[in-house]
Amino acid sequence: MEAVHGFPRCQKCDGGLLLPLSDYGRDGAPIRYKAWVCSNPECGFNLRIDNGEITLGRQIGQSYK
Repeated sequence: MEAVHGFPRCQKCDGGLLLPLSDYGRDGAPIRYKAWVCSNPECGFNLRIDNGEITLGRQIGQSYK
């Protein structure tokens, strides 16, 4: 897995980079690297951590919170 600009290449499509996303918890505490998504929109690979569980390939959509 070769890193480009510090980000690893996506192993699913090999055309995008895995980009880290952060979020905030219920109490406002920052959660760094809660998800990783492929920069290639045609690929759609993503990896999330929710309540200690790892989820692969969940549908990505807009949050309206």
